[in-house]
Amino acid sequence: MSGILIIAEHRRGELRPQTLELVTAAQALRSGAAGVSLALIGKAPDALLPALHLAGVDEIITVSVDAAEFDPETYESSVGALIQARSPAIVLIPHSVDSFGYAAALAAKHGLGFATDVFDARFVDGTLVATRGGYGQKVHVEVDFPGRRTVLLALRGNSFKPAETPATPRITAFAAPLIVSRSTPREFIELPAADDVDMTAAEFILTIGRGIGEEANVGQFRELADALGATLGCSRPIADAGWLPKSRQVGQSGKTASACKLYIAMGVSGAIQHLAGMKHVSTIVAVNSDANASIFGVAKYGVVGDIFAVAEELRKRF
Repeated sequence: MSGILIIAEHRRGELRPQTLELVTAAQALRSGAAGVSLALIGKAPDALLPALHLAGVDEIITVSVDAAEFDPETYESSVGALIQARSPAIVLIPHSVDSFGYAAALAAKHGLGFATDVFDARFVDGTLVATRGGYGQKVHVEVDFPGRRTVLLALRGNSFKPAETPATPRITAFAAPLIVSRSTPREFIELPAADDVDMTAAEFILTIGRGIGEEANVGQFRELADALGATLGCSRPIADAGWLPKSRQVGQSGKTASACKLYIAMGVSGAIQHLAGMKHVSTIVAVNSDANASIFGVAKYGVVGDIFAVAEELRKRF
């Protein structure tokens, strides 16, 4: 194994949070003396250096380019040159709208192993295996890369805890190849957020599942969440039915409860897709009338009982 290369992502002078998650992912994949390098590509990369002084990064590579904002051809060319110069075993990038612009072309041009929307990666008997969703996120697909010297993985956001511990990695510079981009940036327009709440930042979540029975019952659980000081979330059937906005769905095809410390699941069976959105939660409380529900397998505390009766008791107390 010849090391791991992380490609940092930034926008309008600010580091994108997913970059810190890539550092954590790299730590889980590093082996022996293999190092972790992080490339910072931009017109003034030094300005973002302090945010990347993190444990787990051995080296920060600054790559100065002419493009003030993200340009797919600039990234494809710069990352390609880094791969040729460094021969990393693994290259990690965010699974994001930016990476969509250059990752596939980069993989095709350099003959890389390539997987997108990856939420887990590990070595099995010395072979790199990446896990991603398939068939509309209904199954988990494991992918390996036989015969590929370098593998490019685009990692799904909120799949790894962001790195936080400070450190002092060495700083080196890399000369970007000169290219003439075929696109000309005009203006950056920030679209208004469609989500009514950020589930990834919520520290206390009360989630409802198909056990609530009908849409008319959503209101009482919304009131309960407000009384408890929790953010109301839901499983996929509730969002698919339109009873709550998609932004409140927790799970593999929804949001990951990255910051959540207390998670109360009411009427949630515990399908594997939903559990994927709860994997960072430290304390899970499950309430379900089915004693054999899968949710009890991950819950720290469980209540086998009627969710409406339990909700009523909680309302009385709070």
